[in-house]
Amino acid sequence: MKSPFQGNPLKFPLSQAKLLQPDFVLGDTIIHLTPAILRHYHLEGLVLDVDETLVPMKESSVSPELQQWVENIRRFATIWLVSNNISGYRIGKIADSLDLPYFSGAGKPSRRKLRQALHSMDLPVSQVAMVGDRLFTDVLAGNRMGMFTILVEPMVDSTEALKAYPIRNAEVWISEKLGVSLRRSQH
Repeated sequence: MKSPFQGNPLKFPLSQAKLLQPDFVLGDTIIHLTPAILRHYHLEGLVLDVDETLVPMKESSVSPELQQWVENIRRFATIWLVSNNISGYRIGKIADSLDLPYFSGAGKPSRRKLRQALHSMDLPVSQVAMVGDRLFTDVLAGNRMGMFTILVEPMVDSTEALKAYPIRNAEVWISEKLGVSLRRSQH
């Protein structure tokens, strides 16, 4: 039997490509995700990626703008941090500074830590969004769980941008070739 991928790696079954499609493309960094957007989509919970979604990759402290955003959003939604980063110390420091529960070493697109966060939130999966900057980890994991998925632009330190963007750019290119729309969403 011939593999659907043989000969052309971009001949992905359509059902697989849909797993990369975010439900909402913010087109900006997470601090522009508003309570109005959450209300519009009936979202009461957020699972947030950490690296480049909340802070640049090597930072372990949050900006005052992010701190203020979290304080505002937590009035409208329960928030958990779920990071692939294996540095429990660094992710814990970020979570503690925001007074948020967290899991590190999530291995997204694995759903294991997302399930644990959802269980702790005690909300229907339809009311929880997975928010992140990466298609092949955050969006894929959220879609595999049946969550609402929100793609944000990464928060990248300008000195790291050239090193950090090639992976994300490759994900975007491949996803668009598979028919994924990454146009900024309107709400």
